[in-house]
Amino acid sequence: MEKDKIKLSFISSGSTIKQAINRLNETGHRILFVTDTDERLTGTVTDGDIRRGIVNGIQLTDAVSGIMNTKFLSIKADSPDKTREAERLMQKHLISHIPVLDMRGKITDVISWIDCLNLEMSPQRQTKETFENAVVIMAGGRGTRLDPFTKILPKPLVPLRDKPIIEHIMDRFFVNGFSRFILIVNYKKEMIKSYFSDTKLPYSIEFVDEAEYSGTAGGLSLLRNKIDSAFIVTNCDTILEGEFSDFFKWHREHNNLLTIIGSHKEIEVPYGVLSMNNGLLLGIDEKPKIDLFINTGTYILESSLLGYIADGECIDMDKFIDKVKTATNERVGVYPHWGGWLDLGQWDEYRKSLKKIGECTDEL
Repeated sequence: MEKDKIKLSFISSGSTIKQAINRLNETGHRILFVTDTDERLTGTVTDGDIRRGIVNGIQLTDAVSGIMNTKFLSIKADSPDKTREAERLMQKHLISHIPVLDMRGKITDVISWIDCLNLEMSPQRQTKETFENAVVIMAGGRGTRLDPFTKILPKPLVPLRDKPIIEHIMDRFFVNGFSRFILIVNYKKEMIKSYFSDTKLPYSIEFVDEAEYSGTAGGLSLLRNKIDSAFIVTNCDTILEGEFSDFFKWHREHNNLLTIIGSHKEIEVPYGVLSMNNGLLLGIDEKPKIDLFINTGTYILESSLLGYIADGECIDMDKFIDKVKTATNERVGVYPHWGGWLDLGQWDEYRKSLKKIGECTDEL
């Protein structure tokens, strides 16, 4: 890795969790290197470390020193075959980056798993992980927030650069190992079916007709005889970045019955916020920034949950999740996500996404 790029991944132990999240997003890497004032390596922070910390109650304003790994693996700069040694360590410990340190403990290089691809690799490393699990896309709504487009086209077929929104969504899932898609359709469904009948794609698409629109979750009742394992549910106007395999691993490791993918958002209040006590002013916080985790509209569900929606029941996903929490003692979890998230269901976001989607498609 180039030295300038390596330094972009440096962070101090006093930096906040939020600063670490922003740095991970800026670099596109999944690891940061915690260094002292002399740039000596003192620890590492991965997206997994941050995610575990948040689940365990760490605040975004806390320092990374509370979650960093001080027992990191490294290679000496004078090692005779650094790449081969890095490959061995990465395979043994299931990690993706190994820092190379000089005698003073300063990073001289970082070797990633990509650097090892030219070596003789095991079949598991050569083959991209694939999933038999279905991806269910709720594509039956009218998309009124995108009028007048949706008076002519169904929302899934609204164009985003060179292809419809829904095709961008499926393409991103496909490169992450998913190839079975089930589209629950209603509004202008024949137009959606016609488009895909004329388009050759490297994945399978099955259509499930919803006779009457039954909310953002009601149509799932139509899948009871079609799905018998955990599956993903997403909207037809949401594009997520990230390793989708991590979503599934998190769901399984935490024994969740249902997992919500929640995305970090920084919301700036455009006003001065008053702090008061008994009518007396304590202070003014001018345009404060609030850190929230927003529901992205993407979920992982166990197939047993399909039994909690009656035939023909009209129910939205938030009510369905409340129903599941009330009826079961099993876990409903949240996967903290801070990668890119494009919500294309309204005009302002759609316009912004016309530019951002270029970055997304370049990664495919």
